[in-house]
Amino acid sequence: MNNGSIRAGWLTLRPFTVADVGWVFEVSQDPALQQFVQLPSPYLMEHARFFVECLAIEKVASGERAEFLAEDAETGERLGRVGLGMNANASAEVGYWVAPGARGRGVAPLAVRAVCRWAFAQRQLELIEWRAEVGNDASRRVAQKVGFFMEGQLRQRLVHRGQRVDAWIGSLLKRELEAGSEQPG
Repeated sequence: MNNGSIRAGWLTLRPFTVADVGWVFEVSQDPALQQFVQLPSPYLMEHARFFVECLAIEKVASGERAEFLAEDAETGERLGRVGLGMNANASAEVGYWVAPGARGRGVAPLAVRAVCRWAFAQRQLELIEWRAEVGNDASRRVAQKVGFFMEGQLRQRLVHRGQRVDAWIGSLLKRELEAGSEQPG
């Protein structure tokens, strides 16, 4: 890790900068992302600016979050994002998304695994939780590839576009990632 970056195979996971606002805005227009991620609708440039400046920069500086932009280590192409919302008791909740043009290239599992490994080592976390709206099969596949244990389904646990929806929940313990365990899909 150097300058807050993590190297993960062919990816570099780096801190967000204000130069990433336009890219976040562009990616957030994607209908697939809007279907499962709690984004304002319509998604405006001011929303992207708030995400980058307030959540991905200020809240990272305060220790409340950890946010990384995943990019191709060779070309610098922006590919996705992995973030952790820090909770009490040495735990966090992970969230991630991948730009439409980068899907299907293994970005998310590689990036999420690297950020979880970093968080267990650098932030001394003991547990990382994953939640997704029921039906977000792509997110579930990523979580399973990383090794999250699928704990079950929570009734009406998330609010999406003002509606309560069911959520899948999974967890990853430090010892599981260290052991390299992966659940069968």
